[in-house]
Amino acid sequence: MRTGLYIRGSNAHPEVRQAVKLFARWLRAHFPFPIRVPVYLFPTEQIMTRKRELVSASFFAPFDRSVEPYIRVATGDYTALRQKNGRDNALASILCSVAHEVVHYEQWSQSRELCEREALRRASAIVRSYSKTVLHP
Repeated sequence: MRTGLYIRGSNAHPEVRQAVKLFARWLRAHFPFPIRVPVYLFPTEQIMTRKRELVSASFFAPFDRSVEPYIRVATGDYTALRQKNGRDNALASILCSVAHEVVHYEQWSQSRELCEREALRRASAIVRSYSKTVLHP
């Protein structure tokens, strides 16, 4: 079985793609990815889930363990977020979405219940830890 975390999405804003690639490199060094999980970056403001909900990010957790999971992240609101909140805060928002779905991946890979409260709490902590290593290596 393939392992690792991979970033896909050549249509995403170049700043977003670069930031997510650097974040993914850091994530790989700090978290195991025993089952391959690609992260697809979409140039839209939202994505639709299988339940037909519009969200900023989602994690597909297959019931069958021979099927690879995947993460989808909408990045199309980056330019508006950057204008409103500044570059670093806009990128941090997208990285929080990635981290949130990585926490769900971790829960799934450990055969645990997907817990939204844990994902929210841990995603923020992960991005804070990452920002400390980036800002103060």
